[in-house]
Amino acid sequence: MTTFTDRPHTALLVVDVQKGVVAQAHERDAVIANIAALVDRARGEEVPVVWVQHSADDLPQGSAEWAYVDELVPADGEPLIHKRYGDSFEDTELETVLAGLGVGRLVVAGAQSDACIRSTLHGAITRGYDATLVADAHTTEDLSAYGAPTPDLVIAHTNLYWQHHEAPGRTAGTTTTAEASLTST
Repeated sequence: MTTFTDRPHTALLVVDVQKGVVAQAHERDAVIANIAALVDRARGEEVPVVWVQHSADDLPQGSAEWAYVDELVPADGEPLIHKRYGDSFEDTELETVLAGLGVGRLVVAGAQSDACIRSTLHGAITRGYDATLVADAHTTEDLSAYGAPTPDLVIAHTNLYWQHHEAPGRTAGTTTTAEASLTST
């Protein structure tokens, strides 16, 4: 139940599944296969797929590392949002694109669980969107050498706290690839 009364539709938001972002990601192949299944289902159900692509000093736009993984190819006409911050809404045209599509609910998948996924989920819900995280379709790299938990624990923690997240007039939560509802509300 989004706070947007005039946006009844759902979109699949695929965040930063780029070669340089997921090269060393936890369970990379399984997560990408789940995201590909979601993309195929969304297209089959005529649910918009919106792609997000990050760039930074160490991930320069146009570089091989910046490109989306070979397993995931945006279709002609699917929006591609370029960003430089963790939150996919911050200083991008994502809000304008979603408004144009009548989207008030997001189903989110991609990378990195503890950075851009988390930031985008919070960005969505604070802006009035319903935001569902696909628990088996996001990943992160191992940063335990820097004091972070191992990737499996980061993913589990992200799923745990988003499963119980809520805000007035908005819903959050998690689902799995197999159980994800992509149809418009």
